[in-house]
Amino acid sequence: MSKKTPRIYIPAATMRQMTLANMQKRPDKPVYRYKAKDGTIIDVTYSEFHYRCETLMSAIKNRGLSGKRIAIIGETCPEWLEFFMAAVSANAVAIPLDRELLITEIKGFLELSKADAIVFSPKYSKKYHELSEIGALDSLEYIIPLSFDEIGEVSDERVISLEKFTEGAEPEDIQPSEIMRQKPRGDMSVMLFTSGTTGTSKCVMLSERNIMSCATASCSVVNFSEDDVILSVLPIHHTYELTITFAEMLYGMTICINDSLKNVSKNLKLFQPTSLALVPLFVSSFNKKIWDEAAKNGKERQLKIGMTASNAMRAVGIDRRSKIFEDILSAFGGRLNKIICGGAAMDPELTKMFDAIGIEVCEGYGITECSPIIAVDPYYNRKYGSVGPAAPCCEVKIDGDMTDDKGRIIGEILVKGENVMIGYYDNEEANDNAFTDEGWFRTGDVGYMDSDGYIFITGRKKTVIVLENGKNVFPEEIEEYLLKIDNIAECVVVGREKDGAVALTAVIYPDFSAYPDGEPIDNIAADIKKQVLELNRRLPSFKQIRNIDIRKTEFEKTTSKKIKRFLVK
Repeated sequence: MSKKTPRIYIPAATMRQMTLANMQKRPDKPVYRYKAKDGTIIDVTYSEFHYRCETLMSAIKNRGLSGKRIAIIGETCPEWLEFFMAAVSANAVAIPLDRELLITEIKGFLELSKADAIVFSPKYSKKYHELSEIGALDSLEYIIPLSFDEIGEVSDERVISLEKFTEGAEPEDIQPSEIMRQKPRGDMSVMLFTSGTTGTSKCVMLSERNIMSCATASCSVVNFSEDDVILSVLPIHHTYELTITFAEMLYGMTICINDSLKNVSKNLKLFQPTSLALVPLFVSSFNKKIWDEAAKNGKERQLKIGMTASNAMRAVGIDRRSKIFEDILSAFGGRLNKIICGGAAMDPELTKMFDAIGIEVCEGYGITECSPIIAVDPYYNRKYGSVGPAAPCCEVKIDGDMTDDKGRIIGEILVKGENVMIGYYDNEEANDNAFTDEGWFRTGDVGYMDSDGYIFITGRKKTVIVLENGKNVFPEEIEEYLLKIDNIAECVVVGREKDGAVALTAVIYPDFSAYPDGEPIDNIAADIKKQVLELNRRLPSFKQIRNIDIRKTEFEKTTSKKIKRFLVK
């Protein structure tokens, strides 16, 4: 376990203060590093990044978008973050959208959020035509593709290049001291949609204060420093990745961009990061590769002996992990020594395994509505199986009257603090249900706290299915799609564990009247499976049904004819 050391970071309250302070302190240091199309490595310095944000902020104001809403969609790239930060700093509202959404879902979210403009990342610009064809962009004032190579020439005057959008824009003539005196926005700065269709998703309203309080709180408990280099693997629209990115910038780190999930191994070796921010699926995959490689080379027993010996030496203050596991660590670039993991439950055994080879894994816990960080297991005093105590930006308490065999109170985890959202946009009923009368946010998660204030999560109260990759899947959404298949009468989607992973399983009661009398159940199951596979082709990979369970009887229902979901396992 690492010793506690002073945390040295920029205590910025606003995004603008953060970029200004970095520009002054480390102007020529790369904030971003990534591969161009031709394979060359591009650096964006902190000075360049600040100038671009300031120029974009000016352009947003010049174009009359201050106070309006700007959607941003696509892969991680410097321009994505620059637009996000510039929008917030220009008193506009940023709307990050998941690039894996269906075209119809994007249309619905643009309508629900009442977006005034949209920014397409370079790789996502080609989606312009599909969205245009279904009228998804009709109400927008500006459409800003960051790459015209992907869309070609268009006659729509609203479609404008980044160069044209920023034409005539100059950074504001303002004293740095005045910027440093500014307070973070407390009004709605960001609109984030939870997973789901336009009918089941909720729009979370966050402020700049919410996000920056989380980023600052992370800095105080995460073992980063300005010397660290991180490989950005998770999607930038996810609040976890976004807030951790701000924490990295507060530290003054260099952020390398992973261009594809297929290239993670290559990019680890190319950029040689010291740190990673991941979801458990990645850690689990890394672990499997380590053991598979050891088995393939006949070194499985040698690896186990090495871990046992390493742990014994560390117990008496001798650390030889970098030497003993040099071959394994080289696969991660040779410098990786810490991983921050959140977004889903983490197997404590994985934490112990990576500790043994020299990579410190700290688990965190959060939810979009809390910007998203609620707790982090501190590097200097970790407890296996815990997500740590409440982060400095909030308070946590357990709402329950149940006790376990050790006398610990188990109940719903409640949160109050600077990280808690403003509320759900245009959804009074959801807001009423989300908060207690005393203003505590209901997470929907169940757990307990030990005598040191460390939080242990024991279950999920909500119906949401949390996958190992951190994605949240609302079963009601998938059920909507399934019920559009004529031969399905009723269905419930559940998450069932298979081979150590959660697989989406559709429990289906067929419409038997759609089949000839006496049709064998195997034939009916095969027909439905075929139609579900067709549905899967239209869904993002993380929402696809992996298993089908056919029922011969209807689901048990309440008097109001609602399926008793809790009976379906």
